[in-house]
Amino acid sequence: MLVSAVEGYRLWAPAYDTEANPLVWLEDRAPSEMIGDVSGLRVVDVACGTGRWTARLTAAGARVVGFDLSPEMVARAVHKPGIAGRLGLADAACLPIAPESADLVLCSLALGYFEDLDRAFGEFARVVRAGGRVVVSDLHPARTEEGSTRSFSAGGVVYDVRFFRYSVADMLRAARRAGLQLQCQRDVCFGPPEEDLAQQAGHIDFFLRNRHIPAIWAASWTKP
Repeated sequence: MLVSAVEGYRLWAPAYDTEANPLVWLEDRAPSEMIGDVSGLRVVDVACGTGRWTARLTAAGARVVGFDLSPEMVARAVHKPGIAGRLGLADAACLPIAPESADLVLCSLALGYFEDLDRAFGEFARVVRAGGRVVVSDLHPARTEEGSTRSFSAGGVVYDVRFFRYSVADMLRAARRAGLQLQCQRDVCFGPPEEDLAQQAGHIDFFLRNRHIPAIWAASWTKP
């Protein structure tokens, strides 16, 4: 059943942190090298979901605020250590953040839900300071070309969450129009860390079928 992102994550929220999700496993390490040391940095976690990155970056010494459009996902996030009071409900295209107030803007596994890439990257560029960075990761376009969907099951029903199919070129052009300068980009495939987790969770067939196709695309930009 096809559902909107808001409806999908309302239904997905209760199980989101407990389900084995190979893409989330991979995304846990994909942007890490791009993010680097965040101690003392002001970070905005856009579309923070259940606060996975908000909690991780807070524990690493960053001053993080996270925003998401799903009340149900944010309600789950507040229970993670150290991030109560750091979360809010907001549209990623209209963040309640002053211009140039962040050292780092992170958007993890969410860009495909934004109908207007120019608005999204324009907002990232607005809130990050000159010299600051924007880091984005998302399901790789190669995966969607192979037929991958953003799906989950709840109550015995399989739901597909509606998303927009952007190419890497689409995302790079939108960032460039927002005035951001590309530092690096990566096509990330499943590797040994995910193989161990897949074996433990009973998803080894999924891993073996998909290990040669890039699963996550990640990129980092600076604001001049």
